[in-house]
Amino acid sequence: MSMNKKLYMFIILIGFSTTGLAFNDSSESESHSKIMTQGLNHVGLTVSKLDESVAFFVKTLGWRVAGGRPNYPATFVTDGKVFVTLWQVTNPDSFIKFDRKNNVGLHHLALSVAKRSDLDELSARFKQVDGVVIEFEPELNGKGPTVHMMIREPSGNRIEFAYRPQ
Repeated sequence: MSMNKKLYMFIILIGFSTTGLAFNDSSESESHSKIMTQGLNHVGLTVSKLDESVAFFVKTLGWRVAGGRPNYPATFVTDGKVFVTLWQVTNPDSFIKFDRKNNVGLHHLALSVAKRSDLDELSARFKQVDGVVIEFEPELNGKGPTVHMMIREPSGNRIEFAYRPQ
């Protein structure tokens, strides 16, 4: 591999971040197909405690309920930009917990926050919510500049909150 190719690969690799990817839109791209998707429609999370998980999104994060399917049961919540479907497991007493290191599936949901002070306020709120586990408090992601934290909502789904200064 030529030195230029190695440097190019290194630049592409360091372009990745936790808040998005660096995209190469130059003619050097090996792919000749057009992008066929238009962003995230929604994320579906299976939960063991539907009422507690809905309350977490609505009361703690300030989201709103946008609908649901009582027969499933499922509740749809949104912050106005992202929709999350919360699907109740069939048997909340005998579900299989997700193991992020050994199971294929959603590792975590990452949500952006607008200000560092919002991240700190969320951290304080999470300490007051029964069933929320804080994996780590706000800290630099690597060498920064992104500051993030990771929690588990009341049903155990991992959610990251990230602030990236402009």
